[in-house]
Amino acid sequence: MTPEVEPGRPRALVVSRRGRFRVGEPLFERGPQVSLARGRVDVGPGGIALCRIDRRGGQPIADLGRADRARDVVAALLADRGLRPTFRDRHEREARDVVARLERDAGPRRDLTAEPTFTVDPASARDFDDAVSARAEGDGFRVWVHIADVAAHVKPESGLDREALSRGNSTYAPGTVSPMLPAALSSDACSLNPGVERLAVTAEIELAGSGEPVASSFYRSRIRSDARLDYDRLDRVFAGAEPAPEPVAAAIAAARRATAAIAGARLGEGLAVSSAEPEFTFTPSGDVEGAHALVQTEAHRLIERLMILTNELVARLLERRRVPTLYRVHEQPDPARVRLLIDQLAALDVPTPALAKTAGPAEAGAAAVEASRLVAAEAERRGHGAASLSSLVLRALKQARYSEVNLGHAGLGSVAYAHFTSPIRRYPDLIAHRGLLAAIGGGEQPPGAHEAAGAAVHCSDTERDSMRIERDGDDICAAFLLRRELFERGPEARFAGEVSGVIPAGAFIRFGGERADVYEGFLPARRMPGDRFEINEVESALIGIRTGRRVGIGDAVEVAVDAVEPARGRVDLSVDRDGDRDGRPSRRPPGRGRQAGRGRR
Repeated sequence: MTPEVEPGRPRALVVSRRGRFRVGEPLFERGPQVSLARGRVDVGPGGIALCRIDRRGGQPIADLGRADRARDVVAALLADRGLRPTFRDRHEREARDVVARLERDAGPRRDLTAEPTFTVDPASARDFDDAVSARAEGDGFRVWVHIADVAAHVKPESGLDREALSRGNSTYAPGTVSPMLPAALSSDACSLNPGVERLAVTAEIELAGSGEPVASSFYRSRIRSDARLDYDRLDRVFAGAEPAPEPVAAAIAAARRATAAIAGARLGEGLAVSSAEPEFTFTPSGDVEGAHALVQTEAHRLIERLMILTNELVARLLERRRVPTLYRVHEQPDPARVRLLIDQLAALDVPTPALAKTAGPAEAGAAAVEASRLVAAEAERRGHGAASLSSLVLRALKQARYSEVNLGHAGLGSVAYAHFTSPIRRYPDLIAHRGLLAAIGGGEQPPGAHEAAGAAVHCSDTERDSMRIERDGDDICAAFLLRRELFERGPEARFAGEVSGVIPAGAFIRFGGERADVYEGFLPARRMPGDRFEINEVESALIGIRTGRRVGIGDAVEVAVDAVEPARGRVDLSVDRDGDRDGRPSRRPPGRGRQAGRGRR
């Protein structure tokens, strides 16, 4: 972890004693020690100090906890990168004042509080952007997707608005969050909590029995969630392991049938990639005690399909009416990059699509979609490699970003797409709300074209920064947990995994153990026994120059752990020479390897 550092920005240092003096060393990357000045903040050895650093040394300005406690280290990571979990007093006051104002007069709204409504979110979620109502009507369905009315609470150019734009989005790291909005909004007034009336913007969508949208309308509303479900509970309902809660049982059944129809209507559209995110559990004292990869289930797909459809309908309306907004764009890939992907997959014995030499971006995009489906089928046949091989497909594509110009979303197969359904945690969604409400006469002003262009660049940047921080936080917690597992099992423990990436110096390995299935580490090529390994021409495998043996992306391996640096999320691996009869990395099927994560549509 070696991010670019803004000059003068406070840094997180781990404190130690050198003789009579205290010194600090950078916690997250290697760097020189600095002398620490005495002041109002006194951090002892082994602690983490947030310090202002100049030529004279470091001045502690905050005690961030202990360097041997995972939750403290992750919180220090956010502080080191310039993020704050709290807000200034003036922003907190402004949030409370706007809530009080809207309680007195929220303006004209459609009352949907009698419509059975439910939310579905991770079990650990504290802010609920979206809620769903649904019913069958004839051969089709009527679905209501309710989104928190953040635009009513956060007005353009207000202090809250400027702070939200500066942050760009909420950053969720294990055990902590740097929210885009104060808790009075994000976890209370704007969160669609169960049993309380909330202000929303509703998309009312009429679906044919085939899953195609027949009509849609948008309006400000007042709703009340009748049930808060998490994904695991909804999956148990779908499996028949427990009954659906009343009074939303019929709404859940209708939503399930509706999203199945939507999936049938979209069959063959968009990428088929394996994705999941790690979820960590902590002890009350802040030590990480377990983790598992959250894989996509039917419950996840139900919500995802409704949100994607709503985002598409909003984007189409805004484009049709030429209202300035931010689109979520994913441009068609470079044909040369997709040809490389095809060569990489072929070198790994994975079936590949055809791509003509004269193919343009659209044809390359179609080939990438087909490649993703061939990868999924091959990984299912092998019993491993889905996440690692999917990552090859993703690397061949351009990165999704925000733009004031609609360029389509190749990954989803959408001609127009906008982020609309998470305005509590993403500023682009708030811009889309303002544009939509302006278009339907809902009392908001759309952004100017220049404003939208600037926000597109800024929000794309803050999203990438958050993704790096979240990924680093995951690595830190996984490394802490792995160190604990090694203490319990002993240093001779062996782990089954799969190759997730290769570079000339070695291979990245995802692997699972007894406490987690989200570990990842680096296996140096020089530690691979029995041969000298070099990367192949298409950079998909390391090849033994004498034996021709392959260590390729998606291949199963068995590894041992040589070293762990928890605060830096670093894990060094080796291969046991006795682990295979011919001294090569074992090809036994892996455990539950960590899935490719953080895919933000």
